[in-house]
This record gives sequence, C-alpha cells and structure tokens, in this order.
Amino acid sequence: MSRNFLPVLALLGCGLMLSACGYSQGDRAASGGLIGAGAGATIGALTGGSLVGGALIGGAVGAVGGAVTSPNAVNLGRPVWR
Repeated sequence: MSRNFLPVLALLGCGLMLSACGYSQGDRAASGGLIGAGAGATIGALTGGSLVGGALIGGAVGAVGGAVTSPNAVNLGRPVWR
C-alpha cells in the first residue's frame, strides 16, 4: 500500500501547486471544489471507502472553503481556464 501511496501523494501535491484560486468568488469556489473532489476521491481510495462519496464530500467542502475565502487572503493568480 505504501508503494502506491507515494505517487498519489506526489500527484496530489503537484495538482495543488499548479491550481489557481482565481479572482472572483465563483472562480475560488470552482477551483476549491475541484481540488476537494480530487483529494476526497484519493482519500476514499486510500482508506478503502467510496470514491464517489469521498469526491462528493471533498468537493462540497472545497467549494464552500473557496467561496468563503477572501481574494485578498489567497490569490495565486489568474485561473488556467480564463
């Protein structure tokens, strides 16, 4: 299990570093939701839980976290989709 854990952790870290938070509240909610869904699915897979359930919970938590974050507190630049 630990041999499979390190590549997943590395990919997750790279995804977090390359993602952009965005300028608007909607951009931050979208990027937070996508990051949260990926992290939730990864945690679900590693713990033997449901991938879909983990992605839904992680996506919801990430979207809410991104929506309530101030653009002055966290600004990683222009999102890649703009």
